[in-house]
Amino acid sequence: MTSFDPRLTPARPDVAAESLRDQIPAERYVVGALRRVTAAAAPLWSKPDAATMASELLYGEGFLVYDQADGLAWGQSTRDDYVGYLPASMLAEAAEPTHWLSATASHRYAAPDLKRPPLHPLYFGSLLAIVDAAPVKGFLPLADGGWVPVRHVRPLGEWLADPLDAAERFLGAPYLWGGRTAAGIDCSGLVQMPLLACGRRTLRDSDMQAATVGEALAEGAPLRRGDIVFFPGHVGIMADERRLLHANASSMAVTIDPLEEVIAIVRREKPDAWLRARRL
Repeated sequence: MTSFDPRLTPARPDVAAESLRDQIPAERYVVGALRRVTAAAAPLWSKPDAATMASELLYGEGFLVYDQADGLAWGQSTRDDYVGYLPASMLAEAAEPTHWLSATASHRYAAPDLKRPPLHPLYFGSLLAIVDAAPVKGFLPLADGGWVPVRHVRPLGEWLADPLDAAERFLGAPYLWGGRTAAGIDCSGLVQMPLLACGRRTLRDSDMQAATVGEALAEGAPLRRGDIVFFPGHVGIMADERRLLHANASSMAVTIDPLEEVIAIVRREKPDAWLRARRL
């Protein structure tokens, strides 16, 4: 049987996506039911024990549900194809997004009034269904009944131009394994979210990105601003020719550090660690 990556393939012994019927054996095959995230961010776990967060889905992102049990929905993200379990209570049928959150962070309000307590935060890259493009007191109405500041959103297709500029918004954000927001982000999230904001569909984990993002550079090639640099289990973006912007466990934050220092830290634990780079 052909091997497959369980992070990207919605298949278990008991259930699999209908599209995999002739490829992977399973007890039953299901057409996924499209739902969207209704919380600011929903944790996505690779296993139902919820021991380690593999990723998270943001407000408005789509999730194809193939199975649901014990309060968990199992399925696949429609934005980056990641497979896992998340709380079913954080999903609902929802309108198709029309806009995205271009501010680093914002809030969803119950009314177009900045003095009202917000319902919950919204984070950079969240997907929004706007029902009327005419602002009311500086807010736009959402299809789910909430409101969002007009200055914090852009229509889908109106993307940012520079991934590094987008990534630098996260400077100082805390490190969080599996995180994708300014409240907590990991190394591959810091690469994925800016690229999504620039209209580039990007997979979630660093090994996936190392195989698909941009074009590979020859070993030892001079690096420049915006190049993506990969180590075993780590990734960052060159802030210039010598410094790396990365979410890292050493500082437990997003920092800019000399690349040579990062290489030295990595090689203390992995003396033979390689460095590879790709250019957008």
